[in-house]
Amino acid sequence: MEFSSKLLEQAVDQVSQLPGIGKRTALRLVLHLLRQPREQTADLVEALTKLRNEIQYCENCHNISDVPLCAICKSPRRDASLVCVVEDVRDVMAIENTAQFQGQYHVLGGKISPIDGVGPQQLNINSLVEKVKQGTVKEIIFALSSTMEGDTTNFYIFKQLQDIPVKMSTIARGIAVGDELEYADEVTLGRSIINRVPFENSLRSE
Repeated sequence: MEFSSKLLEQAVDQVSQLPGIGKRTALRLVLHLLRQPREQTADLVEALTKLRNEIQYCENCHNISDVPLCAICKSPRRDASLVCVVEDVRDVMAIENTAQFQGQYHVLGGKISPIDGVGPQQLNINSLVEKVKQGTVKEIIFALSSTMEGDTTNFYIFKQLQDIPVKMSTIARGIAVGDELEYADEVTLGRSIINRVPFENSLRSE
């Protein structure tokens, strides 16, 4: 792709690094920004800069937050004894959209994947174990995607917690094997949360 402007080329190169954005789409987006009022582009730049510089992660669940403790963890309406373990922030949003879960979350920040160099130490697993050891958590719900990496991560955490008196369950397999949680429709995902099964049962069925 030939560019008449180095500034345009640099902007397209940066935008095309976003997931799912190719060079042609990036070019359309950049040209769209150029057609907008300068103030609108400046507002976008300011929002992204503030996001990058000021965003925090909840000290309790590792969800994205503006303050040290996220709104979900601070809410008196949420059941702190019920913790749903998810891969990342997108999964929190997906489950929240179902309006079927009233507990809290624990965001791992990924899944165990040796081929990608991701081990348990790179994830927020130790903080989950310490949280459960405090004795306030009564049930852990595994809500990772039903992939090999997700199942491996579930089993690793299960082994870490099996000697602690806490109930462990997993979302029902209304989610197709191999599917990512964020792409499940809200009804299916909501029913999977409600109809969760003991984690040990999922081990025997595989």
